[in-house]
Amino acid sequence: MVESAGGGPGDGAAEMLDRPLPDGVRRRVVTIVSDGFGGLTVGELPAQLRQYARFAPNRRAKFAGNAMAAALETDPLFRQRIAEKFREAQPELSGALDSGSPTPAADPLDVAAAAYVLRPVGWVKLVTSAGEEAQRADAERADEESRVELERLREELERAREQTRSDTERLRAELDAAKKETESLHRKLRSALSDVKRGEAALRKVQSEMETVRTEGHTQVSAAESESRRLKARLGEAEAALEAARRAAREGRSVEDMRVRLLLDTVLDAAQGLRRELALPPVSVRPAETVDAVEPGRMTPKDIAARALSEHDPAILDQLLALPQAHLVVDGYNVTKTGYPQMPLEKQRLRLLGQLSQLAAQTGAEVTCVFDGAELVAPVLLAPPRGVRVLFSKPGVTADELIRQLVRAEPPGRPVIVASTDREVADGIAKAGARPVASAVLLKRLS
Repeated sequence: MVESAGGGPGDGAAEMLDRPLPDGVRRRVVTIVSDGFGGLTVGELPAQLRQYARFAPNRRAKFAGNAMAAALETDPLFRQRIAEKFREAQPELSGALDSGSPTPAADPLDVAAAAYVLRPVGWVKLVTSAGEEAQRADAERADEESRVELERLREELERAREQTRSDTERLRAELDAAKKETESLHRKLRSALSDVKRGEAALRKVQSEMETVRTEGHTQVSAAESESRRLKARLGEAEAALEAARRAAREGRSVEDMRVRLLLDTVLDAAQGLRRELALPPVSVRPAETVDAVEPGRMTPKDIAARALSEHDPAILDQLLALPQAHLVVDGYNVTKTGYPQMPLEKQRLRLLGQLSQLAAQTGAEVTCVFDGAELVAPVLLAPPRGVRVLFSKPGVTADELIRQLVRAEPPGRPVIVASTDREVADGIAKAGARPVASAVLLKRLS
């Protein structure tokens, strides 16, 4: 069977191509070799193709196409083996080529590729004619594409001409409108120039009038200065006469003043003795307090907040505590866990209470520190420092609720300041009339 595939005398093995293999035929040949490649063992493959033995057919054709085409051309044994695999896969086309009567319905490129592999008598002619047929088909396809492209370019040219005509008409209309607008602007410019000339004439007239008025003003100022000097002189004379009259009056009244002062001292001593005798209390009500009117409002924490101080400035806390009868309520654990959370709770309490005692001594304000005692199993043994009231919330009551109760217990109008960063506490006590202050502000003041 190998002999009939192209190894015996008188067949087409001796024929040679005098030109390169057409691209279309070459691609079909590579496909035939790739399909037959998988049916051969590794030992049956040429050495340069064994590395592609495990590749899929499509990857083999992609990466080993040149190597397979070269092996098919230079290795007759490999070509004969591929030809045998092709005869098994395409018996009708192979038989037709061997008998010299190919199937009329077959693709010329497939026929040429099969002839190149099988090498029957006249295979060179088949390959050559297939290449020429492919070139003719490519030329016809190129002509058709050129015709389509030419038609498209003609349509684009016609559209461009239409667009050019439309743009030309639009630009002509815009040019006419621009000319009309330019003429209108020229007219307005001439009118404006005329107005400017009239304005310049009026300005010259006003300047002349101003110069006249300035001259008259200088004259009047000079006359006024002369009159002022004369009046000052007369005023000095009048003041000297008045001082002389006052000296004469004081000398004449000195005796009478002495008698009046003596009588007044007598009346005052008598009134004081009468007050001691009757044990009269000091007068607590003044006559002005009996008049019905609206008194000015007293300064509140909100007035302090309206001053030009930052919300985070410790000075604002000093201003609040300086208000009369100020009461500072401190959310204890909220402040300590903001300033020194790493310390044990007992040391947190002691440190905060010591600092609050110093603040109370400095400001004289009432200070109450509230700690959350809802989770405590027994009361905390603690000696409150001087000037600081220490409270723990009862079981089932949070420190936040206890703070709100303290704020509600205060009379309206008393300055109450609450140090806490808890937003719910701040909103609740603000509605009750107290002034919230961030824990960080209190910590800055204490430090």
